[in-house]
Amino acid sequence: MKQQYSISSISVFLLFLHYTNTFAQSPAAAPAQAPAVVVAQPPAATPTQAAAPHGITNVTKILEKAGHFTIFIRLLRSTQEENHLFSALNDSSSGVTIFAPTDSAFSELKSGTLNTLSDGDKSELVKFHVVPTFLSTSQFQTVSNPLGTWAGTGSRLPLNVTSYPNSVNITTGLTNTSLSGTVYTDNQLAIYKIEKVLLPKDIFASKAPAPAPVAPAPEKPTKAVPAANVESPVAPVDISGAVMFTRNNVVGSVGAVAAAIFAL
Repeated sequence: MKQQYSISSISVFLLFLHYTNTFAQSPAAAPAQAPAVVVAQPPAATPTQAAAPHGITNVTKILEKAGHFTIFIRLLRSTQEENHLFSALNDSSSGVTIFAPTDSAFSELKSGTLNTLSDGDKSELVKFHVVPTFLSTSQFQTVSNPLGTWAGTGSRLPLNVTSYPNSVNITTGLTNTSLSGTVYTDNQLAIYKIEKVLLPKDIFASKAPAPAPVAPAPEKPTKAVPAANVESPVAPVDISGAVMFTRNNVVGSVGAVAAAIFAL
């Protein structure tokens, strides 16, 4: 019985040592069993990201969708005015109004007209169709003429708008046309369809052919004078004295002859 008690005491002692070692080692083993979880934080937005435009209107896409503006789209791209419009719609709070000529409007120009223009003239032609502010159809009733365009203002770049109850007329001094429809409007961008190209005097007035000079009237041909020597007219000679002298001599001669006969 005493031996059995001793064995039990030793068992309890060994069990105590085992748990003591386990509790002493557990703090070191804990990190391996439960690794810390790192939560990734989203990167802070950079100034470029914060200022990125949302839903910027693409003018050429609108015109492509509407159809019949192929030539005007080509001019927008070749002159880089497409990029200018993109920047203006992104940065400007006043908006933009565009008068877009249809393909049939360009077909009314004299053949080869666009090919004769320099790159600068083509850019000015496109800018002449863009007003640097948004204009609704009702606002045409109150605008001040002449309208300023991206091409500028002045007597060489006049663009006048007249609003009527059912139409809006546009004149440039070389072009007279009317709005034929609204292609797009969103209170920042307005695109109106026109059936004639707006021709600025600054480009096309100077290219008008000068009138042909008036030919002088032909002179009436004069009769040629022969180069032969012309004798001076002979002054009339008074021969009355000579006649009388001759007569007297004849009479005298006759008398002398008669006297001689009688003398015989």
